[in-house]
Amino acid sequence: MRRICRYLKAHGSAEHAAGVQWFFKEEVRSHGWYTAELRRYGRGLHGELSRDPGLLFDVAEQLFGRTFIEEKILGVVMLQPSVRRFEQAEFDRLERWLDGVTSWADHDALAMYLLGPLMVREPRRVRRVFLWARARSRWHRRAAAVAPISGVRAGLFTAEATRLTRTLLADPDDMVQKGLGWLLREWSKVRAEETVPLLLQVRGQAPRLVLRTACETLAPAVRARILGR
Repeated sequence: MRRICRYLKAHGSAEHAAGVQWFFKEEVRSHGWYTAELRRYGRGLHGELSRDPGLLFDVAEQLFGRTFIEEKILGVVMLQPSVRRFEQAEFDRLERWLDGVTSWADHDALAMYLLGPLMVREPRRVRRVFLWARARSRWHRRAAAVAPISGVRAGLFTAEATRLTRTLLADPDDMVQKGLGWLLREWSKVRAEETVPLLLQVRGQAPRLVLRTACETLAPAVRARILGR
């Protein structure tokens, strides 16, 4: 564990670290790693530790609990190749990681690469998002929208996405609004015949941020109709 943290510190870019803060509203700590390099390092660590799955998970969990953004994302990347072998115990454990999220970057890595695929593997798990949608934590509420995206892309969770849209529509937090817009945008890519009527129904109550994000890939005429232009 200490070896990994020392390596991250020693091989980052101070120049890149100085520019990372531009992408975040909240304060983040960065060693200045580029994503592709971090993913390569994470795959290497997975290969090194995967012979002991318990140790692999323990190390990843410790990393996600630390403060530098690369440490947290590395914890996710290390586990990603093993996600197909995870069961309910691992899902429950990963759900608790939401309490340690500090930015949209580590949140989205966790939701998209671990929690989402585990919902696709066992669709009943998607019911957890309705608890997250009522949480005080903005990151739980964003996860309610973002984690089902993998399933929506695969043709799943239509009813859940509809219910989530109505549940999260009045959320005042821009991180949650962006997450909901992202969900609707990905849904519209695969089944616009379902999302467009829903967007037309809710456009009078939906924040503009949600609508603009949701409409990004729709035909210009449909987008203009939803946005009221």
